[in-house]
Amino acid sequence: MSKVLVFTEFAPGSNQAKKGALELLTATRQAGLHTQALVLGSGAQTVAQSLAGWGVKEAFVSDHADFDRYNPELFAEAVASAIRDSGAEVVLATSSMLARDLFPRVAARLDTAAVSDCTELKFSGSAPQVRRPLYAGKCSAEVSFMGSGPKMILMRANQLPVGEPTGGGAVQIKTIPSPSSQGLRSLIKDVVKGATGKLDLTEANIIVAGGRGLKEASNFKLLNDLADTCGATVGASRAVVDAGWVPHSMQVGQTGKTVAPSLYIAVGISGAIQHLAGMSGSKVIVAINKDANAPIFQKATYGIVGDLFDVVPALTTEFKSLLSQ
Repeated sequence: MSKVLVFTEFAPGSNQAKKGALELLTATRQAGLHTQALVLGSGAQTVAQSLAGWGVKEAFVSDHADFDRYNPELFAEAVASAIRDSGAEVVLATSSMLARDLFPRVAARLDTAAVSDCTELKFSGSAPQVRRPLYAGKCSAEVSFMGSGPKMILMRANQLPVGEPTGGGAVQIKTIPSPSSQGLRSLIKDVVKGATGKLDLTEANIIVAGGRGLKEASNFKLLNDLADTCGATVGASRAVVDAGWVPHSMQVGQTGKTVAPSLYIAVGISGAIQHLAGMSGSKVIVAINKDANAPIFQKATYGIVGDLFDVVPALTTEFKSLLSQ
């Protein structure tokens, strides 16, 4: 039986795999493949054991604090080594910011290829069938792999269903040797993150995103209020990020994050092609803009032509009323 290795990311301190990883594990379990997991960072042992119900047979684990911060050299060496030891023919990962930087490095070490931002994944026997969008989503292409190396596939989050864990046996743990900083050309001294309890944009099921129509940074409070009401994460267009209103981590688009939530509410966003490339995979798109000819309405499932300063507070009030019932 063919082996598949799933790179399993988890939030520090959560002891639970991220939703994107569970999507991949659901797909391999449904295909009846021999599934292995690769888990790095403090708490990795606990996370790995929790994956038994997702069909994981073995897990390559390093429960080491050095993997709590992303160091490209350290991660690339550990992941490449685990792939060699696993004998996996297919390697799956969520197309996160970390994975998109990491796996091309790993592919170079293993003389193979990695394909990112995939939106469709099926298995015919053990062979993966993969599609990814091209030209900012204007078309898509079926991916073919050449050569004998492991096939590395990075899937966008929220593209595959997540099943329910079943009663599985214990996961066989294979410990990755502790990392060494000797010979590293870079060391991570500190990571500064914004204080937020919200899900990362790529994992969020509901996103409320704002653009230049908000007029100034302080008006993002309108979006925060709406997001708090419906359990959403707040995003932004490139224009407001470039203006310094919000950090780059909130940017959705071709040069930001690619998202595919169940609901995407675009507030005061005109709909430039670069922004559409990052959110056109959303299942339901609601656009709020006073310009009836804004390009965003061509992609929207529902459009509201009106002043966002009237519409957004009204939506917030309506959500509160519905959720209180």
